[in-house]
Formats: sequence, structure tokens, C-alpha cells
Amino acid sequence: MKRLRARLTDLDRRRRHRSTARAMLRLNPEPESWLDVGTGEAHFPVEAKALFPYTSFDGLDTTTAVLVAREAERLEEAYIGTPAAPHLTKALTARYDVISVLKPVAELGALLMFLRPGGHVLLETTEAADALRTELEASDCTILPPTRHPALDRLSRTTRLIARRQPSTP
Repeated sequence: MKRLRARLTDLDRRRRHRSTARAMLRLNPEPESWLDVGTGEAHFPVEAKALFPYTSFDGLDTTTAVLVAREAERLEEAYIGTPAAPHLTKALTARYDVISVLKPVAELGALLMFLRPGGHVLLETTEAADALRTELEASDCTILPPTRHPALDRLSRTTRLIARRQPSTP
């Protein structure tokens, strides 16, 4: 019975990850680079790679699990730390077309610096999304219309937000 539960949990996680990646497909069908924040063992990038085979997936996590994921070739690059860490700020500024955050992160402002102008940030949260919306808009991002029916957000334990960083002006 435990193995069956574990298998169903794994299938549910994979289904949710594919659905999350699919939400980006219509907005940016071929991003060059994607950073998954809080990636752990990189389960999300593995599922997203099926939809984005030419995208380079990198991972950021506070644990060494991200290094294991890189060794297993689930990620191109692995970074340990938080978005506000000085060594990451210097190396990752304006590097990514898409950033996914599937677990709450306190340093959203620092994370948005990693986005290229016109890039997208994909957030899933179990908390109220109003504060995230406010912070994104204050950081020169536009909240995009939901990619799934609002009733699904009410049925789900998570709320999905996608925002686009404003392109730089010439």
C-alpha cells in the first residue's frame, strides 16, 4: 500500500509539473535559458524539458541536492545559495528568459534581477497572491492573465502567477 501511495504521489507531482511548464509554452515557446528556484533534485526541470527540449535549465537551491541533480544531468548549471547572495547576483543578473518558483521565496526582488528584459517569472504559491502581485508590479513586471480557469485555482492548493518583466526601452 505504501508503494502504491508513493507511486500515486509521484504521478501527481509529475502531472502538476507538466501542467506548470505547459503554462509557459504559449507565452515563450522556446526560451534559451530557464532558472528553477528551490529546485532540489530538479524534478520540475526534468518534466519541463519534455516540452522545452532546446532550453538550458539551471537550478538554484539552498541545499546540495542541486549538485546531485547536476551530476545526474537534470540541470546544466547548479547554484547553492539564496537569490540575494552576492556571488549569485553578480553571476546571474539578466541571464534568464524564464524563472520558475514553485516554493515560496522571500527574496523575490533579488530574483527578478536574474530575468532578462521581457523575461517571464512563473510563481506557484499556497499563500495569498496579493502581496506577490504588488511586489511584482512594483518591480516593473506585468501580471499576465491566468493560464488556467480561475475555478481550478480555487480547487487547487496553489495559485499560479505569471509575470513579464518590462522590456528595456531603447
